[in-house]
Amino acid sequence: MSQHTPHELTNVFARDRELISRLKQEDAHYARLADEYHEVNRQVHRIEAETEAASDDRTEALKKQRLGLLDEITAIVDKARGAA
Repeated sequence: MSQHTPHELTNVFARDRELISRLKQEDAHYARLADEYHEVNRQVHRIEAETEAASDDRTEALKKQRLGLLDEITAIVDKARGAA
């Protein structure tokens, strides 16, 4: 498996690394979403790298879950950016 996992939050929000680090420490809801996103993203990556088998339905469900989590996380980051 590749050392680099695509779609990591630190890459998605590259210009906001300090902000997302602070949010993870100070906002329990954000931290839970980030942890869940991280786990789902890793599952998708393992499936795409063919190190883990999954049906097309399972893969699509995970991708939709990842996108939904990213939408929630983006809203929190955008709000925190505005408050900074």
